[in-house]
Amino acid sequence: MSPMKHLLHDLSLRKSIILYISVFTLLALVLCAVTSSLCSRAQNKINESYPTIGEKYYLTNSKGERLGEGTYISKQVTPYSESDERLMTLLELLPILSAPVYSALCILAAALLFYRNKLKKPLAELTEASEKLSQSDLDFSIHYDSKDELGQLCASFEQMRSILAGNFAEMWRQVEDRKQLNAAFAHDLRTPLTVLKGYNELLQASEHPQTRDTAATMGKHIARMEAYINSMSQLRRLEDTQPEYQTIPLQPFFTSLQENAEILCSQSQKTLHLQERITIPQLSIDASFVLQVCNNLLSNAVRYAASSVTLSFSTTEGGLLLTVSDDGKGFAPETLSKAANPYFTGESDRSVHFGLGLYICRLLCERHGGWLKLENRHGGAAITAFFKSPD
Repeated sequence: MSPMKHLLHDLSLRKSIILYISVFTLLALVLCAVTSSLCSRAQNKINESYPTIGEKYYLTNSKGERLGEGTYISKQVTPYSESDERLMTLLELLPILSAPVYSALCILAAALLFYRNKLKKPLAELTEASEKLSQSDLDFSIHYDSKDELGQLCASFEQMRSILAGNFAEMWRQVEDRKQLNAAFAHDLRTPLTVLKGYNELLQASEHPQTRDTAATMGKHIARMEAYINSMSQLRRLEDTQPEYQTIPLQPFFTSLQENAEILCSQSQKTLHLQERITIPQLSIDASFVLQVCNNLLSNAVRYAASSVTLSFSTTEGGLLLTVSDDGKGFAPETLSKAANPYFTGESDRSVHFGLGLYICRLLCERHGGWLKLENRHGGAAITAFFKSPD
């Protein structure tokens, strides 16, 4: 790049627009002057083709010879032809009209050149970078080396991208480390728990009542630890799983979900209410994801419901909505925003429930491209799960 081009490339936006406008304003003035001169010449040329006629007065010397070209005593202008009359009128108007026309064209040209040389490339770079960021794609870089305001903005954007890429890489490394640590923790605990279970069975066979009571208490805690380890293993598998989409007929699928719901409600002596708003015969989803979420939500609902549970299905343009509500006391205000977090539970007894049910539901919905929404309605809690269809 030549020194002049390099200087213009690094010139600030404010100075650049002033320079472009100044140059093209000067160009407009030059074009107006050239147009006026050309029209004047054309008018003179037309006038020369129409000689002036009339009586002339001449000065003479002593010999009677004429001196000079003489002066008209009276003269008459030869009238223009119709075509020349129109041409002369046009030549008179053209310099007047050319000023605003040249000014508008030069301003437009200045704006277009300013956009092409100073705005087009950095805006394209920033637009493409924004689209990639919205898709969580950080594997790119911004190349714009100007020192103007947009160049500084691109440099800041590239710095932000680099920091985000580093943070994301560190976050994923920590997530993977946590997964590996949980897997190792769960694996390493299984062997000592197996040994403890063996000794506990021997103690429970003791002839001393106090020893048997102590062994029974130990057995409950050992069972709780086993359940905790199994939940950790299940959670790790779910975090790595991805949906396998299949187009399934909705009515038979919903019928099977309703049958499962009726069994769960009847076991807990709760009344089941069903609602359906199905507008399409089939949908592409992972049926196992929907089934697991539905069963988890129903299990929670029948545990907290006072007397009834409502299960509703509806199809939307984007996928499937599944809502489970109950007539219980609902979520406590302080737990509503945290109820779907891992290992969070509002119950004091954690020997059975480890606070993973709603987190697993949220995880499966997000893996399916959807979401999980928790809310309190009049007369109880309601949880809505959305499963996005790839179609």
